[in-house]
Amino acid sequence: MNAGRCRLFLLVFLGLSLSVCYAQKKTKAQLQKEKQQNIEKIKEVEKILAETSTKKKNSIGELNALNQRVVEQENLISSIRREINFLNEDIGENNDIIQALQQDLKKLKKEYAAMLFAAQKANNSTTRLTFLFSAGSFDQLVMRLRYMEQYGETRQLQADQIEKVQDELAGQVKQIENQRAEKNKLLQDGVTENQNLADLKKKQSSLLKALEKEEKKLKKDLEETRETIAKLDKMIESIIKEEIEREAAAAAAAGAPKAIALSSSFEENKNKLPWPVASGFISQKFGLQNHPVLKGVVTKNEGVFIQTKENEKVKCVFEGEVSWVAFVPNVGYTVLIKHGEYFTVYAGLKDVYVKQGQKVVVEQEVGTVISNVEGISQLRFQIRKNIEPLDPQNWLRNM
Repeated sequence: MNAGRCRLFLLVFLGLSLSVCYAQKKTKAQLQKEKQQNIEKIKEVEKILAETSTKKKNSIGELNALNQRVVEQENLISSIRREINFLNEDIGENNDIIQALQQDLKKLKKEYAAMLFAAQKANNSTTRLTFLFSAGSFDQLVMRLRYMEQYGETRQLQADQIEKVQDELAGQVKQIENQRAEKNKLLQDGVTENQNLADLKKKQSSLLKALEKEEKKLKKDLEETRETIAKLDKMIESIIKEEIEREAAAAAAAGAPKAIALSSSFEENKNKLPWPVASGFISQKFGLQNHPVLKGVVTKNEGVFIQTKENEKVKCVFEGEVSWVAFVPNVGYTVLIKHGEYFTVYAGLKDVYVKQGQKVVVEQEVGTVISNVEGISQLRFQIRKNIEPLDPQNWLRNM
């Protein structure tokens, strides 16, 4: 390997190393951010779980929070595993780099040794003079002088190349030592979090068995809830139909370009709408869902239930106009907001900050979530296109 090729190799190698390291750091940063988000979610669910278990032991709300806590714990463990896998790949790549550097260093040293041997022979004064003065012409003499100067420069460059490769090799070794220490720390974290998961599942199983013993009460509560929600949904549909009729009359009289534009804007924000609460989790999904305790029992939901913290503020997810505000027994206050053809429903409020006919903007506070006697703070949230219920999870952005 001559000096030019050595220099080219090092430049290309260092360039590739920097670009690879940058990409890896970015990916590693993303993994660490994801893990931190999981930890923050766990803290949120822990607070919700503490509130429900303080008011009443062995409740559906406590079970929902515990179920979500298990999910978040599994997500955290998954994040740790992905980070360990990333480090394994990174360590493997660095081992390959170290091996390649060691081979190149060996070649460079071998070439340098040959140069030194040749230089020792050439440094003999008789040999040098004989080499110079045996030139056939003055031009050839000059060329031989230049050759000897360049040969000396090449030896110095080769020595510099060896030093650079040795420095790079030392850096790679240090980096891989740090990565192995980081991996060992993650492995220990994984052991701890897996034990936490086992404890949570044990608690989950115990709570489920306790709730199964209260089957009669749960069935009674479920029936009362079904009746209440059915009345609420019927009232919402009735109000929406009145709004549709009023809108149709207005459109026939003068057109309704604002309503059309608002509907279009709402549709464009699918998967981008902010959550109506700052923290919490979906405790009951949209549509038909199996009851968390009662076997063979299926519940139907026209929206989602979001279990959150006590006194959590509820916010409007999109600009619009308040169509209806009413107090519903066993539910609390309900707010219906119109967004052109679309409507959002916020049910389960203890306080309301808006009134019928009021214009509202995105993330404006509409009320405070209510907490029941069991300590469950839960918002019933719906999205409808006219009277047709839609799955809010398809419209809200990831939390």
